[in-house]
Amino acid sequence: MNGRFADQVVIVTGASQGIGQATAIAFAREGAHVIVNYHRSESEARQTLVAITAAGGAGTLVQANVGDLEECRKLVERAEAVGPVSVLVNNAAGFSRAHFLDVPIEELDRVWSINVRGVFYLSQLAARRMAEHRRGSIVHVSSILARLAVPTRTVYCASKGAIEALTRAMALDLAGYNVRVNAVSPGLIETQAMMAGFPNEEMLNEVRRHIPERRFGTTEELAAAILFLASDAASYINGVVLPVDGALGSREAGPVR
Repeated sequence: MNGRFADQVVIVTGASQGIGQATAIAFAREGAHVIVNYHRSESEARQTLVAITAAGGAGTLVQANVGDLEECRKLVERAEAVGPVSVLVNNAAGFSRAHFLDVPIEELDRVWSINVRGVFYLSQLAARRMAEHRRGSIVHVSSILARLAVPTRTVYCASKGAIEALTRAMALDLAGYNVRVNAVSPGLIETQAMMAGFPNEEMLNEVRRHIPERRFGTTEELAAAILFLASDAASYINGVVLPVDGALGSREAGPVR
């Protein structure tokens, strides 16, 4: 670790577990003061903060539902009270596993408010401050399901497809302010949310066989990609969606060999 984000303020949404937690800890290890956002589980968010402190870093817990615009505003205000925000990682997400024919419009609205509307507004608030300082980086967490659909994920797939389009469009509007916008597109990363979608070990093994690397990715591997995109090492990378999927997105459909 070389302090790539020393004395910078970084917001990570959905940082109480999984990808967000690993990302928050990784930024803290690189010297950032991390705004650890969570929605429901304060106890899990405090575990993130404990890990940050143990790593010699600094962090602040901020409860906010990113699907609520007023709470997004308060989140940015709390972060700016610590210091100018240099990095925003939009990781928090809503899920839906309903079949397309059965999705209530309220379910569509719920997921869309978190995954798209909230991301748009939170990014807008943060980017306005970044533009004033003429420095900043925004990283969205998309999904391989933005490009490769599976059954009973229509709402989630649509929301992540919107995020990838938003990444490219935001990058164009913000390039003149020295604010970069990129996204990571995780494949199968071993998180609680992903594992909950597999009912037994047999199915897990079948899925592992389909991944070219024959394993799930780790949250730490995804966090490393997010830090790279946010860092000065990626200063000429803008409007990119970076797959982090063990080559799963490159696989031709057909039987596994």
